[in-house]
Amino acid sequence: MAKIIAISNQKGGVGKTTTTISLGVALAKQGKKVLLVDLDPQANLTMSLGYHNPDELPESIATILKSEIAGIQSDCILTKNGVDFIPSSIELSELENILINVMSRENVLKHFLSRYKEAYDYILIDCLPSLNILTVNALNASDEVIIPVQAQYLSAKGLELLLSTIKKVSLNLNSKLKIAGIVITMLDGRANFQKEVVNVIENSYGKHIKVFESKIPMSVKVSEVQSQGTDIFEVKNNKVARGYESLAREVIENE
Repeated sequence: MAKIIAISNQKGGVGKTTTTISLGVALAKQGKKVLLVDLDPQANLTMSLGYHNPDELPESIATILKSEIAGIQSDCILTKNGVDFIPSSIELSELENILINVMSRENVLKHFLSRYKEAYDYILIDCLPSLNILTVNALNASDEVIIPVQAQYLSAKGLELLLSTIKKVSLNLNSKLKIAGIVITMLDGRANFQKEVVNVIENSYGKHIKVFESKIPMSVKVSEVQSQGTDIFEVKNNKVARGYESLAREVIENE
């Protein structure tokens, strides 16, 4: 039975997509069967996995969920770097308006993913940087949330709104939802200011929310590799890959 994890933060540029892909590949390298879901109209996950023109794909998460709303079963599972994934496209941006008029609109993604829970160990959802109905669908479908937070003051401060949304979803829709933890990303260990931000996050939230011991370092190389659709684990002496391997072990230990 799959554990479904939403990778979420309403702030952009904190490493959600990198975390979704790299954690997924790291879990696969540990022998786990992994499905990634690109739930962002910008389709960064899809492009990072080598599909540079996602809007040309005949099927995507948008067409799948539209079929789900119509009562038709559909799927579109691609494979890259040892993980399965469901791509996205700009068409997903239209879905929010459609969902407004759908009965039980918060459950559409949950119903769809329920068909795959027996086939995978982990399903990771790359959420868009917004707290809209699509993100609510992701949180309602998930067992846990992992929150990537860049080691910057404004990134840390923006956590409160996300935590409030998670609490509301937990109280009103998904009582089993819990926060797996905060993962600090893009960390430059040489910067004293960033070390102070890490301390603020751990002191402010660490008593109530797990802060993963695995910290993901900053690396320009990772961005270059992902833009080419290449697996970061193929890059030798890659400190980011080692960070995500460590994070995967922590996630597995939490099973």
